[in-house]
Amino acid sequence: MFSVSTLIDIVRIPPSLFGSTLKKAAESILKSKYESMINQELGYIIMVMDAKVEPMGKMIPGDGGTFHRVEFQALTFYPKLQEIVQGEIVDITDFGAFVRIGPTDALLHLSQVMDDYLKSDVASGMIIANQSGRTLKVGSMLRTRITAVSLGKAATMGKIGITCRQPFLGTEEWIKEEIAKANGEEVDAKEVVVEEK
Repeated sequence: MFSVSTLIDIVRIPPSLFGSTLKKAAESILKSKYESMINQELGYIIMVMDAKVEPMGKMIPGDGGTFHRVEFQALTFYPKLQEIVQGEIVDITDFGAFVRIGPTDALLHLSQVMDDYLKSDVASGMIIANQSGRTLKVGSMLRTRITAVSLGKAATMGKIGITCRQPFLGTEEWIKEEIAKANGEEVDAKEVVVEEK
């Protein structure tokens, strides 16, 4: 889930940045400190926005910089358990696929794709279902549910697990097929693809 959070920090403005405006210098320091960071409480910090810097700073003897209290907003993404998200497959591996959701990639393990025997073909970048003939490939868009989130203290990437094995999850074609079956209609998978074009 994306959100905007208000944070407070103390920023040291080094003498090398005294020539620029206080706000510009503080935003530059905050961006290098926070952007692309993972925080256990906030999740992925994507972007620092709208910093309000107290003009009166403090100096410490022996340090040429000034220290200012800054209140700023940050755009964050925190993946929540059971949340349904849209994503794009960006990589196929022997054990599943990596799906881009928001600013990060989540693992869709082969066991979580569907109730079918699956074969992962890394060379062609596809996952192929043995019985149904359904396929997933790099670039496929999926509707998935988040089943595992690990944003540990020392996490540099974080780990997110997702599933498509529940009703009305997967590609748009799969979802249309399930809706048609739920309504008692007979729909061929090939017809669903043709309807989209």
